[in-house]
Amino acid sequence: MSLINRVRRAALATLLACALASPAAALDRLTIMAPAAPGGGWDATARSMQDVLQAAGIAKSVQVENVAGAGGTVGLAQFVRKKGDGTALMATGLVMAGAILTNKSPVGFGDVTPIARLTTEWQAIAVPVKSDIKTIKDLADRLKANPGAVSWGGGSAGGTDHMTAGLFARAVGADPAKVNYVAHSGGGESLASILGGHVTVGINSASEFAELVKSGQLRFIAVSSPERLPGIDAPTFKEQGVDLVFSNWRGVVAPPGISDAERKTLAEAVDRMVKSPQWKEVLQKRGWLDAYMPQAEFEAFLKEERGRVEATLRGVGLVK
Repeated sequence: MSLINRVRRAALATLLACALASPAAALDRLTIMAPAAPGGGWDATARSMQDVLQAAGIAKSVQVENVAGAGGTVGLAQFVRKKGDGTALMATGLVMAGAILTNKSPVGFGDVTPIARLTTEWQAIAVPVKSDIKTIKDLADRLKANPGAVSWGGGSAGGTDHMTAGLFARAVGADPAKVNYVAHSGGGESLASILGGHVTVGINSASEFAELVKSGQLRFIAVSSPERLPGIDAPTFKEQGVDLVFSNWRGVVAPPGISDAERKTLAEAVDRMVKSPQWKEVLQKRGWLDAYMPQAEFEAFLKEERGRVEATLRGVGLVK
């Protein structure tokens, strides 16, 4: 081999090594749908992703769009029509899994491309500080005496909050089918209803209630974790004698019909995001638990989740 050829080969090898070692190129643009009104968990997930993806240099431009209605199934139906769009993601989670069943949605998780599960968090029951409900026993006694007189404010019908109310009723010996649940299209709307005294009790993630409790507007009654949560002064259901442990999860999906290369690009972008220091700061700030599940595992999880959710909904009378 001549000297010139050896030099050329060495130069090519150096260029290839540099290319392989360099960080992945940033996505030019990305749109993340939050299938709910502003102020709730999906909106917070989408906007946190927007901030981190841009701050970490993973995407150059990230836009968030809100499409509210029917536990996320209105947004899901619109998102499915983005078929083949490799620049779109949608926040999803347990709420949507329940809404797909209770609303008899014509589209479901089988109509989108799973990308990753991101977080889990624990549920909580809270009341306005002036409420005469002080403990879980107070709530259980009132519920068993007259289920219809206790109104529950939370997210969409059939979602995580609704399931929590039904599971609680069943656990304390009340009829889940008689739970007077008042659904809202987003966390912001449900919080306004709770603070305004339009419902007896509120259900949401513990992190969504935390600042309102600290500011003296709400009082925690119970959290659904197996043990007390750090930084949240609230007893668990179990320590108050109610056998209830229940958590919510959130993740992201892409439209159907995207190429394998586009799916890989989106999955790698989310993988870089969840491993970034900026995302870890988000988790700590919002009280979310890291439940990252990459694309292949998340796809398998979603296939099994329908059965788990349907069993829960049937058990509390939300699905016949």
